[in-house]
Amino acid sequence: MKNLLKFFLFVALLSLAISALYDYQLHRGKLSTPGRRTPEKYTLADNPNVDPKQVASLDALNRERRALVSSVVPSVVAVKTSKKIAIQRQNELDPFGFFFRRPRTFRNPNEEALVQNSLGSGVIVTNEGHIITNNHVVDQVDEIEVQLSDGRSKKARLVGADSQVDLAVLKIDDPGVKPLKLADSDTVQAGDFVLAIGNPFGFEETVTDGIISSKGRPNRADVFNDLLQTNAAINPGNSGGPLINLRGEVVGINAAIISRSGGSQGIGFAIPSNTVRTALESLLKQGRIIRGYLGILTRALQSGQGNGETEGAIVDEVVPGSPAAEAQLQKGDVIRKFDGRDVKSFPELRNLVSQVELNKKVELEILRDGQSMKVTAQIREQPIDYQPGRVVPRQGLPQPAPRGPDEQNESGGGLAAIHVGELTPEIVRQLDLPNGVRGVVVTGVDPDAGAADLQKGDVIEEVNQQPVPSLADYKKVVSSLDPNQTQVLSVCRHRSRSFLVLRPR
Repeated sequence: MKNLLKFFLFVALLSLAISALYDYQLHRGKLSTPGRRTPEKYTLADNPNVDPKQVASLDALNRERRALVSSVVPSVVAVKTSKKIAIQRQNELDPFGFFFRRPRTFRNPNEEALVQNSLGSGVIVTNEGHIITNNHVVDQVDEIEVQLSDGRSKKARLVGADSQVDLAVLKIDDPGVKPLKLADSDTVQAGDFVLAIGNPFGFEETVTDGIISSKGRPNRADVFNDLLQTNAAINPGNSGGPLINLRGEVVGINAAIISRSGGSQGIGFAIPSNTVRTALESLLKQGRIIRGYLGILTRALQSGQGNGETEGAIVDEVVPGSPAAEAQLQKGDVIRKFDGRDVKSFPELRNLVSQVELNKKVELEILRDGQSMKVTAQIREQPIDYQPGRVVPRQGLPQPAPRGPDEQNESGGGLAAIHVGELTPEIVRQLDLPNGVRGVVVTGVDPDAGAADLQKGDVIEEVNQQPVPSLADYKKVVSSLDPNQTQVLSVCRHRSRSFLVLRPR
């Protein structure tokens, strides 16, 4: 009995000792139990490490930038489009049901229609509710809807569009819209601060900032202006949104990027606001873009031409019956000034000609056989079937050999070594391509093409922003390109899209 009492006393003392040790460790913070915790001691900083007076200018810049953004965002809209795509009915299982809604009535019982939804951006530019966006945002769609910054959605009407300049004008009925002013893009300089605002990946009212990286970047060969380059982040969905200067004016409409990933890599392009203004007024007044026409084929001067000076455009060919022919321009003439403005290159001349009022008589200052002289040309509207003047390759460079009508690769720099074929529904199924993809399929690439990233089976959807939905369209576009210029391809591989840059070799 005595031993049993000793045992119980030992157990009690041991329990007390363990409990005391546990409480000691708990108060020291080395143990914790669920629901029980001793508050940690902490002290937050009371003052910033930087004296606000030392960064007063940065603080003022921050406030000004907020004011700038808040003043322009209400004028930017999200453009939402829908397009019906007919497909053959195979079974009741719809793998696209999460992305498309299926109409219930069809003319052909063996066909179904999927509704494909797309997103873009736009900017309000008139008090009457006209909106500028890209043509490729609203091209061949069935319905257009815009979402305003306050969340309201409005049905939009397509007033006019032009695929060459990649601009479209929409109209909504809302008396309370706040338009933005179109700036004079001729005054824009590299280094200018800009904001890009739009709807990338569906995130409305996204604002990114950067600078104008460069001006006069070559656009596709058949349009009448060059592009502004910016490092402001532009992503899919930004198309049609504005590029804004420090005064809250539109200096450009975001149109394209160069990227290997499909997202922003710091090289974006915008259509200059002066081009936008010309296109807008022409579409509203005439229903189409009216382009001025001189009628010459030309190229840039090389060093040593033009009496030692290197600015101007040299005439290589005069189109019979054109304003240039009537003004008696001749092959070899160097155009130095057009309507009082200096001509530094063919793209500048093309831009000036295209924006001149029709039937206006303009004075051209030219250099002929080393002698300066002036001629007068009356600018007319560009013929509908006219292939815009190209930049003729420099003299002395080897010219690509003529190709037969059955050959599937065309002249055009690196594109000459890329072999393509017609994209058929069977090939689309074999390559597991997205529904609605349109372009030409790559059937082979020569080793020296300078297009190592291009593979057999890739689909080229655009060349320099020009859609090439068929082999005939591809040939037409490529044949008009200058082989000495960089070309940009929009490529679809399986279910991903990216851009490929081909530089002259």
